[in-house]
Amino acid sequence: MIKTINFARRAVLGLAAGAMALGLAGPAAAEADFSGKTIEWIIPFSAGGGSDTWARFNAPLLSKYLPGNPVVVVVNEPGGGSTKGTNLFAARAKPDGLMLLGTSGSTQFPYLLGDPRVRYDYKEWKIAMAGPTGGVVYTTPSLGLTGPEDIAMLKDKELVYASQGATSLDLVPLLGFRLMGFNVQHVFGFKGRGDGRLSFERGEVNIDYQTSSAYIKSVQPLVEAGQAVPLFSWGVLNEAGEVVRDPTFPDLPSFVEAYETLTGAAPSGPEYDAYFAFFTAGFPAQKMAFLPKDTPDDIVAAYQKAFEDMKTDPDYLANAEAVLGSYEQVTGPLAQALFEKGTTISPELRTQVGTMLGAEYGVKLGED
Repeated sequence: MIKTINFARRAVLGLAAGAMALGLAGPAAAEADFSGKTIEWIIPFSAGGGSDTWARFNAPLLSKYLPGNPVVVVVNEPGGGSTKGTNLFAARAKPDGLMLLGTSGSTQFPYLLGDPRVRYDYKEWKIAMAGPTGGVVYTTPSLGLTGPEDIAMLKDKELVYASQGATSLDLVPLLGFRLMGFNVQHVFGFKGRGDGRLSFERGEVNIDYQTSSAYIKSVQPLVEAGQAVPLFSWGVLNEAGEVVRDPTFPDLPSFVEAYETLTGAAPSGPEYDAYFAFFTAGFPAQKMAFLPKDTPDDIVAAYQKAFEDMKTDPDYLANAEAVLGSYEQVTGPLAQALFEKGTTISPELRTQVGTMLGAEYGVKLGED
């Protein structure tokens, strides 16, 4: 267990090297006091998905370690591919530490693509914590597959996927499935990955993916019951920036391995460049917790210290890997480095993907 957690940490150390060189300090001693207060942790997704699972695991521990032990309430505000709840935070949050925002790649992608629904600016916020994560793609055994080795059987199948929208984190499977040559109908408009999983369980869609925490909690039991077949994980980046197997799912091939099984060659070219850019933006910095601009330094420091302190809590140590997978939540320079990586993309790739979505899927930015 310790070995895999260290692996995940090493994968982000390289990203933080520049920040460390600038002399950024870690969390300082907190002076804030939240005694008698209630903190709203806004999650711009429906209940049951990876972001909701992540927040509900962390919330009671955050309450325990913030000064004054405030009540921390997770508030789900789904809609607009996660832009609705995020816009709400941007408009309403005061710099008093009483409202926290949890984002994922589905919140970052509309921002990166210039979606007109976005009325928030990541660069204005102060990051309290960041956490890499992964994800697993799975299908139904009714298609005849028994494991990852059967993935080529999907080449001639009609697949249906429940998507939050083309500018959400579901852009990664859209680009990935397209690169693999799968015939997938993407049904847009779902409010969260949890809703997509429920649609899979009802038999309305036949291919799905969940981020690691939701997969462990809600999909692994389906696999054990013979109701779902895992195909591959998206993988993680090693220190050289290469996609390797996710240490949380060491028995599953990565996306790159699955692609090689299908085609006999490693992925390359402009379409892979686009996929890799959004995978990188969406997963190494997948989960982030933010405070609004102008939040005093003592409040930011209190949050960062609480997130660090809770990682030594017996409940956290006993349950974190089972809930979150083998990914370490980080603060300070590491979080800042992940934040910058997850909210930056080249103009060329933005244009390439936006043009493709319009031409091939009829997607206009601002619409699901």
